[in-house]
Amino acid sequence: MAYWFDGQPVKGTELTLAVHEPALLYGATVFTTLRVYRNNLDHPLTRWEDHLHRLRHGLAAFQWPEPDWDRVRRGGDWLQQSFPIVRITCLPDGRELLTGRSLPSDLAVMQAQGITAWLAAGDLYRRALPGYKTGNYLGGWLALQQAQRQGAREAILIDSAGHWLETSTGNLWGWANGQWWTPPLENGLLPGMARLHLCEHLQNQGISVCQDPWVPEVVQRFEALAYSNSAVQVVPIHTVLANHSRLFFNPQIGSLRGLRAAFEAP
Repeated sequence: MAYWFDGQPVKGTELTLAVHEPALLYGATVFTTLRVYRNNLDHPLTRWEDHLHRLRHGLAAFQWPEPDWDRVRRGGDWLQQSFPIVRITCLPDGRELLTGRSLPSDLAVMQAQGITAWLAAGDLYRRALPGYKTGNYLGGWLALQQAQRQGAREAILIDSAGHWLETSTGNLWGWANGQWWTPPLENGLLPGMARLHLCEHLQNQGISVCQDPWVPEVVQRFEALAYSNSAVQVVPIHTVLANHSRLFFNPQIGSLRGLRAAFEAP
């Protein structure tokens, strides 16, 4: 294993931080996770510049200094030689941490057959500052842990009004009445890079995306359900565990091909 920290490549898995480091005490970081296509950070599907824009947006909002972007690029180039997924984390003092990981070993099965998700109701599972990708991910992490205890692969987060927002690791997509739906950002969810990419792709195809709030009555109309993020692209959800009931969706519906086509490398 290896990572990149503060301008230097490091072999190993251990990182030394001061005991009063805000990143450790408060989760005070902003980060982004990208998938590298064809070992090229500049590949259109990698969306390198969009990921950097996300980081700059968070740093500006929190009034933190930007890292040395040349060093970030060198770290990304170094890690992408060994890992298809790279996470860039910015600390509040301007240091950068880049780590890499592999794709899920069963990703092809997930994409073909779909997964089970658990509906995470309650204040315990709300994310702090949902419009920014910060290191304070406790609500989403707790939801994911509980979902796994229920035998599910993912958790679906909801707000106090019962609106479905996103999963613990990605954005939601539903198919009903001949079109795709995704929850609106105004409801308080992360503007994911894969979500942006899919919206742009569908728009370029002349396909409208409904972004009305996901109240239970809307969800009941969905024929298909899926989630997206930069690493896994699009994964169908075939079953949602909700309280003492279950919702079922078709993970092989033909309309999913329209979403998957967005990630076909040119």
